Amino acid sequence: MTEVGVSMDFWDLIAGATLLVQMIMALLLSASLVSWVIIFQRRAVLGKAERDLGDFEQAFRQRDSLESLFVALTRDKQRSSVGMAWVFESGMREFHRQAARGRSDPERLVEVGRREMRLAQMNEMDRLEGGLAWLATIGSVSPYVGLFGTVWGIMNSFRALGNVESATLSLVAPGIAEALIATAMGLFAAIPAVIAYNRFASRVGNLEARFQAYREECVTLLREHAHLDLDPK
Repeated sequence: MTEVGVSMDFWDLIAGATLLVQMIMALLLSASLVSWVIIFQRRAVLGKAERDLGDFEQAFRQRDSLESLFVALTRDKQRSSVGMAWVFESGMREFHRQAARGRSDPERLVEVGRREMRLAQMNEMDRLEGGLAWLATIGSVSPYVGLFGTVWGIMNSFRALGNVESATLSLVAPGIAEALIATAMGLFAAIPAVIAYNRFASRVGNLEARFQAYREECVTLLREHAHLDLDPK
């Protein structure tokens, strides 16, 4: 038989929860909102990075020479400001800058270009990985925060039982319900964050591997270009 005077409505349970549990619920809700903002943002950023890399791959395959590729990418400021195009352009620009200063050692110039490409790639990886640490933190911490709210709610239920001679559902139900809500909110915040982190980390790793392969290919071609144009005859 149902107890009289016990409201099990979801919002009533939240409103009737203890202050600490309400603060935990608010924290978990905020963490969930932050994770979803990061998820949508990273999805857009990584999607654009993959499309930009595809454009670079097409331009790289259709190139007549490194110089023609460099000129074409330099003219397209929007495309060359990020991604592999930016990595390549950074190395080529520094290569030309050092060559214009009179440095004629091909290997030295190639090493300068390689260093600039590596630094540009590191910066690009930092940009692509932005927010992933927050997703990992939310995914790993939220269940424990929810569990803390669960323990606190159950403790309240036991304290209520200790002050009466006979236990009734009306005494224990609110505490147990708010405890379960805290657990559910912890999982609600954690599960999407963990899934998104694993997915995005995989995509970033794939992009990094492809960047690395094209960077080494560009350095090899740059070495051939430098020895062809700068070696004394």
